[in-house]
Amino acid sequence: MTIGTFVNRYQDKGITKVAGIEARGFLTGAPLAFQLGVGFIPIRKKGKLPSETVSEEYDLEYGKDVIEIHKDAVQSGDRILLMDDLIATGGTMIAAVKLLKKLGAQIYEAGVIIDLPDLGGSKKLQEELKVPVFAICEFEGH
Repeated sequence: MTIGTFVNRYQDKGITKVAGIEARGFLTGAPLAFQLGVGFIPIRKKGKLPSETVSEEYDLEYGKDVIEIHKDAVQSGDRILLMDDLIATGGTMIAAVKLLKKLGAQIYEAGVIIDLPDLGGSKKLQEELKVPVFAICEFEGH
């Protein structure tokens, strides 16, 4: 049902690739890419990918972390759908958007199963980076 909801939303939107953020973004992103007939881009923690990568550092509550993608995963002008399981503060998703844009991607939308709007991540993504966010459900008060 979840994948079907995303397929119905994104079919015929000109998406060229789906990117999923490690690890739960793989659970929706990979099957969605398959259903849409497009490639899948894994966005992983530092040191997990076998080829040459591009990275982006981002802040955590108590420190920093780094995510990476393969340098050749995106071609300039690719229309990317970015997927994860949920968006809370938005740190990882914002870093993923910056990473994809470094390589010339156009971000169509960020898709998540759950948005925790009181933590401000979806608002930051939409206002600061101009990336729309679609969530199947929202849980306020968290």
